[in-house]
Amino acid sequence: DSIVRSGKALYVGISSYDAEQTRQAVQILKQLGTPCLIHQPKYSIFVRWVEDKNNPMHKSLLDVLGEQGVGCIPFSPLAQGLLTNKYLNGIPADSRVGRGLSNGAITQENISPETINRISQLNDIAVKRGQSLAQMAIAWLMKDNRVTSVLVGASSVKQLDDNLAAMNNPAFTKNELLQIEQILAS
Repeated sequence: DSIVRSGKALYVGISSYDAEQTRQAVQILKQLGTPCLIHQPKYSIFVRWVEDKNNPMHKSLLDVLGEQGVGCIPFSPLAQGLLTNKYLNGIPADSRVGRGLSNGAITQENISPETINRISQLNDIAVKRGQSLAQMAIAWLMKDNRVTSVLVGASSVKQLDDNLAAMNNPAFTKNELLQIEQILAS
C-alpha cells in the first residue's frame, strides 16, 4: 500500500496466493483504497491448483479472482518447456535439463515416460488443431475469460511470435477439451 501511496507504483499485484488468502488480501487492499489489479499464479495444463475448490469457501482461485474483478496472468504456461515439442523425443543434450542446469525448473525426474506420453498425446491434438503444442497450451489457458493474459518467457522473437499465434485458434471443441482431460487423467 505504501508503495502505491508514495507514487512508485499505480496498482498492487499478488502472486501464488490461494483462494482464501487472495480474498483476504483483496479485501484488505480495498479497505486501504489500493486496487489489487492482478494475481500471478503458476498455472498450465499440467499445474491446475487454481481450479481447486477443495477449501472451506468451495471456490477456486479463479472463482475468487472473477468475483473480485482481479485479473489472472499465469506464469509458466508452458510448464517450463514441457508443453512444447522440445521433449517429445527425450531430453535434448542442449536443454537446461540435459546440461543439469535445473535452476529450480524441471529436472530429469519430471520427465518420466508417462509425462512424455502425455506430451505426445497433447501434441497430437495440437497438430489436428493446426497449432504447435505451445500454442495450444496458451490457448487452453486463455479459454477461461477469468485469465487476462499469460506471462511467457520467450528467448527469441520466433518464440514470441509462436506464442502470440496461439490466439489465431483460441476456441476448443467439447471433444478436444474432453480428450485433453482424458490424457491428463491417464
